[in-house]
Amino acid sequence: MSVEVDQLWNGCLSSRYAWTVVLDPVTSAKIAGYRPVDAPPLWVEVAPLVRSVVAAAVSAVPYDVDRLLHVTGRLALWAEATGLERDPSTWLRNEVIDAFVLSRADIKGSSVRTYRTWLLRVRDVLAWSERGEAAPARLHAESNPHQPYSAAELAGLRHWAAHLPRQQKTDALALLGLGAGLGLTPKELAASRGVDLRRPRRGGPLMHTAVDRLVPLVARAAWDTVLGELADQAGRGYLFRPRRTTEYSKNLIGSWSLNHRPPDGLPVLSAGRARVTWIVELMRAHIDHHLIAQAAGLASAASLARWQHLVPPVDDATAARLLRGPDR
Repeated sequence: MSVEVDQLWNGCLSSRYAWTVVLDPVTSAKIAGYRPVDAPPLWVEVAPLVRSVVAAAVSAVPYDVDRLLHVTGRLALWAEATGLERDPSTWLRNEVIDAFVLSRADIKGSSVRTYRTWLLRVRDVLAWSERGEAAPARLHAESNPHQPYSAAELAGLRHWAAHLPRQQKTDALALLGLGAGLGLTPKELAASRGVDLRRPRRGGPLMHTAVDRLVPLVARAAWDTVLGELADQAGRGYLFRPRRTTEYSKNLIGSWSLNHRPPDGLPVLSAGRARVTWIVELMRAHIDHHLIAQAAGLASAASLARWQHLVPPVDDATAARLLRGPDR
């Protein structure tokens, strides 16, 4: 960040500040190449502004770049068609965001709240809130991020899954293993096929070869064997719900979890919670946060801050070992 302060002829101070954020190559390429499906001709006019907004905000919000591009692009096109000033600071005013999400017939149910939350977070990051706007109306209580399963809960879910009949067992173990063992998002989980899991060398670790990450995505040791067996069984078919007729739908995983509830005392099987369990496990192992973010497909390590309170402080012996480093 750079700051310049000048004194004007009348004695007043003039302050200018700017900051630079360098994004990784994958995120940069997605932003630079983004174009909505069936984009109208006016997209060419608003595209540079949309890309600028997303590039400035993506490293500071807990949402992936594809979602930010999608929702910001839709807002920009709607604002342009409505006749609003071609300026992100206008698009991201509270009343404009509310009008956008409430006026679109194709945004329904929980998507209204989701789109609104994403856009408000982008607005806050870009510091456009100090314009005398009214406080945003609360459409719902603030949602909490997914919490990880405890070790006992994860063990209980795994035991329950392993004793389900036939296809239910396969689906449950795939959902757990791909989430808690590889950290996949629900959409990545749904798209995974048996052939996507491979061992580059005999006896080596199992790796997911079809997920776009900056680092190799290696299965956690505790899930290596289970996922390897599921991959061999699935072959070219999907690992989760292989008999489905659509590649992905919004309720693909949620409907399965709703229809297959563990016994009392165990939480519902959730792809989101399984993924967060994987993330927090890596954090507790004191793995570099930048590496975790790259493996998880997050924009930056800043996204991990919401789970930092779940990581216990390092004891003196561990701190000394980490600071000392390996012996020569």
